[in-house]
Amino acid sequence: MAVDALDTRILRLLIEQPRTSVREYARILGIARGTLQARLERMERDGVITGTGPVLSPAALGHPVLAFVHIEVTQGRLDEVGDALAAVPEIVEAFSITGGGDLLTRVVARDNGHLEDIVQRLIRMPGVVRTRTEMALRERVPHRLLPLVEAVGRAAGLRAESSR
Repeated sequence: MAVDALDTRILRLLIEQPRTSVREYARILGIARGTLQARLERMERDGVITGTGPVLSPAALGHPVLAFVHIEVTQGRLDEVGDALAAVPEIVEAFSITGGGDLLTRVVARDNGHLEDIVQRLIRMPGVVRTRTEMALRERVPHRLLPLVEAVGRAAGLRAESSR
C-alpha cells in the first residue's frame, strides 16, 4: 500500500496526539472530515493502522523485568509450541526466527525469580528442546514508528516529484 504525504501527516497526528477526535484531526490538517475518515478506513483495511488502544507499561503493571527468551523447538512442533506460548501471560510477543533458535519471545516478569519460573515453565513445554535467556538492562530506543512513517512519506514525496 502506498502511503502519500497526506497519509504521513495523518499518521504523525495519530502518533503524536492519539486522544484527539477525528473532527479535530481534520481541522488541524485542513481537510474534510469525510476525506480523513476515508483515508483512515483505507489504512486500517490495508493493515497500515493495526490498532487504536492505549500503549501499556508492563513495569507499571508490576512487571519491570524484561527478557528475551530464545526457544529451540523439536522439528515439526513449531506451531504446537507457538500455540502453547499464548497461554503464558508474561509472554508479550513471540516470533518465529532464523538463526540460533526457532522462536524469540519477549517476556516480562515481576523479578528475577519470577523470570526463572517462567523459563522453567517454557522448558517443560512439549516440543521445547532448550532455551536461552537474555535480560534487558536498559531501553535505549523505545518502540517507535514515527521516524519510519516520516521516511516513507519523504520517499513517497520524492517518487511523486520524479513522476511529474
